[in-house]
Amino acid sequence: MSSLLSKNEYIDIAAKIQFPTDPFINGKFQKSKAGRVMESINPSTGSVITNISACDDSDVNYAVKVSRDAFNSGEWVNKHPSERKAVLLKLAQLIEENKTELAVLESLESGKPISECELTDLPETIVTIQWHAEAIDKMYDQISPANADAVGLITREPLGVVGCVLPWNFPLMMLAWKIAPALAGGNSVIVKPAEQTSMTALRVAELATEAGIPPGVLNVLPGEGPDVGEPMGRHLDIDAISFTGSTEVGRLFLEFSGQSNLKKIILECGGKNPAVVLSDANNLDGVAEHVVFAALWNMGQNCTANSRLIVHKSLKDKLLEKVREKMKDWHTGDPLDPDNQLGAIISKEQYDKILSYIEVAKSEGAELVEGGNAINLGEGLFIEPTLFTGVSAEMIIAKEEVFGPIFVMMTVDSDEEAINLANDTCYGLQASLFTSSVTKAHKYGRALQAGTVSVNCYGEGDISTPFGGYKLSGFGGRDNSLMAHDQYTETKTLWIDISEDIE
Repeated sequence: MSSLLSKNEYIDIAAKIQFPTDPFINGKFQKSKAGRVMESINPSTGSVITNISACDDSDVNYAVKVSRDAFNSGEWVNKHPSERKAVLLKLAQLIEENKTELAVLESLESGKPISECELTDLPETIVTIQWHAEAIDKMYDQISPANADAVGLITREPLGVVGCVLPWNFPLMMLAWKIAPALAGGNSVIVKPAEQTSMTALRVAELATEAGIPPGVLNVLPGEGPDVGEPMGRHLDIDAISFTGSTEVGRLFLEFSGQSNLKKIILECGGKNPAVVLSDANNLDGVAEHVVFAALWNMGQNCTANSRLIVHKSLKDKLLEKVREKMKDWHTGDPLDPDNQLGAIISKEQYDKILSYIEVAKSEGAELVEGGNAINLGEGLFIEPTLFTGVSAEMIIAKEEVFGPIFVMMTVDSDEEAINLANDTCYGLQASLFTSSVTKAHKYGRALQAGTVSVNCYGEGDISTPFGGYKLSGFGGRDNSLMAHDQYTETKTLWIDISEDIE
């Protein structure tokens, strides 16, 4: 943790930040046409950080127009790929130069521990933009096999205007995951950040203009979902929406598309992810460390959180002891204190929802073995890391996504039963599998119904691997890897008859 500053240094930085509060449209901050504001609240203190402009459909219409005009002008899309690469690399550099400010801004808005912001979120944000920038001039189109009378050229073209709707749990990382491949492909982009975490996206847009992104190519519209997200989803001149968030809202974007212009919809939605510990798993200390991290990282407010720990009965008692011991290493408190691994819950609504799930679990007969209580730290929204045992598949706590620092241990009699239980969910985003057998790693790794399966660890892969889910966890494309670029392009076949010239 030597790269981290002290708590007092972070507090000092927070006191000096100039908060961006207005929508960023056409290369500059502008007053919202709606003329309304919403409060940005620090969940760790309950205090208002600042008031942020709340956009509506009039702002959406304006942003779409300038985005389309920018696209049609060709100033960005017609740049040589190496030029777009240089601009995005410059953006990554500027984020690196301002990373501590951005980390503090993210921590203030989201309640995330500053250590996570500094050591995980900002580095991944930078790497994501760099990686997609470097890919720009290294992706080639194709020539189809044809006879001597024809040439088939298969090319990718940018969609045009892309809308990106972000979640509040990883404001900077999700911003980078979406805008980097979209901009790399030559699109114009309109970002709707989560209303709870708008300021980091606004600041990055400002840095993007400094890096050389032309006016109108990257726009950010803060506001409520019904006021900004829905008008974007219904707009006839937006070509695609990339959404990360709940499955319920994801369904709405499909409806909006069907009711408007059939725009492409890319969804990354919820999860009820299992950590499966097979009968032959060894190194239970390591297993426990991964399991606890997978459940508690970012206060469990993570779509890939392993909230179902499925354990062979022969290992249950030993692993439970080690898991409970590992949970003691996770300290909850002021997010700006780098000694804390857990911060605040994002909002009072989410805080109340998590506590209600705890009460329902107890009423259904689950055994509370760790945590289960709110933590009284002034007006902040803090909840103890919580573990239940004695949980059956029919219990609500085993079926629904809680999005909080809560996980359950479920016991099975066989490895086959473990896999069946893991797949017994409407979601399929991520799964972790623990085994000492290479054969079982392959066999059961393939059997798990999830977009990402990590073996003997918890992970989502890295920038080079595609990320997305099965079933209600989403569809329409993948984030990360070269596959991410497919989401923001159309495939065109140019079939040329060369048998003779037409006179």
